[in-house]
Amino acid sequence: MSTLDELMAFLTHWISDPLVINVFLVILGTAVISYFARKSLARLLQEVSSTENPWDDALLRTVRLPLQVLIWVIGLSIAAEWIAEARSQTQIEVIALVRYLAFIGLVTLFLTRLIKELEVAYLASGGDETTVTAVAKLLRISLFITAALMTMQTMGLSITGVLTFGGIGGIAVGFAAQDLLANLFGGLVIYLDRPFKVGDWIRSPDREIEGTVIKIGWRLTEIRTFSQRPLYIPNSTFSKIALENPSRMLNRRIFETIGLRYCDLNKMERIVEEVSTLLRDHPEIDHERTLIVNFDSFSASSVDFFVYTFTKTINWVEFHAVKQRVLLEIAEIIERQGAEIAFPTSTVHLETIHPEPES
Repeated sequence: MSTLDELMAFLTHWISDPLVINVFLVILGTAVISYFARKSLARLLQEVSSTENPWDDALLRTVRLPLQVLIWVIGLSIAAEWIAEARSQTQIEVIALVRYLAFIGLVTLFLTRLIKELEVAYLASGGDETTVTAVAKLLRISLFITAALMTMQTMGLSITGVLTFGGIGGIAVGFAAQDLLANLFGGLVIYLDRPFKVGDWIRSPDREIEGTVIKIGWRLTEIRTFSQRPLYIPNSTFSKIALENPSRMLNRRIFETIGLRYCDLNKMERIVEEVSTLLRDHPEIDHERTLIVNFDSFSASSVDFFVYTFTKTINWVEFHAVKQRVLLEIAEIIERQGAEIAFPTSTVHLETIHPEPES
């Protein structure tokens, strides 16, 4: 008998085996179900993408990959169990164990993707980035720890022993990595107290720290200074310094002292009245805040009055534009009253000496 005849005889015997046919049909059915499931989800995702609700999009994008893997896990495990029943009963327990571990992995994958999609959807809907990021990180950490403990328990490891060892190891690690733990707890305090969030402008009078918050990590916070340089600050630092958050200011203040010449002192009262009226009627000044215009002091080269008021805008660029308009309008009032803004001057008085009469 030739080699070709032997091969044909083997294939005929193999194809006529009911087990082979059943396994082939299971794998074929799994492939067909996986194909239609993928196409159905793709079409459904295309339909819901046109809606304004982001949550259904997030759910469908999350379930696509885990569902495909789940279909194949079920199909292949059924086929493997049929083969094991016909060949070796001892492999059934191994197949069941692998299938259970695969289910744990799929649930972990599904929940991880769901957390990520919900995080993106919530941020797109205008949610606070700092809070959303913190909650997502905590959920992912809790999920991975739970999945790891379930995996160890499934494989026959003692969770009690692991937790005991982890407690002892945690003490050792705590002594060896005090700075790291301090930064981790510092990051947690930032997430809980929320003295600032991503996008805020912060500054510290204690340290040379000023800029816009770019990222809040578990160990470091990244700040972009106004010179556009990145500044990385350990989170534990924020528990030791005073911190100012100008982004949460309600108004910006105009506080200026303006000096007039001493010869214009008789015009001071009228100028102060007109400047006060100007500010009280000004549309860009917040009239619910403190507004003061008063003669203040006799200086070396001028008589001074001060302007103390607040603008409605908190935008830095807009504030300086408003301040410029206010100061120029004040200068017009002074000029209209026939006065002038003083500048440092010195006056020299020369004594006239009269010659003595000749005798």
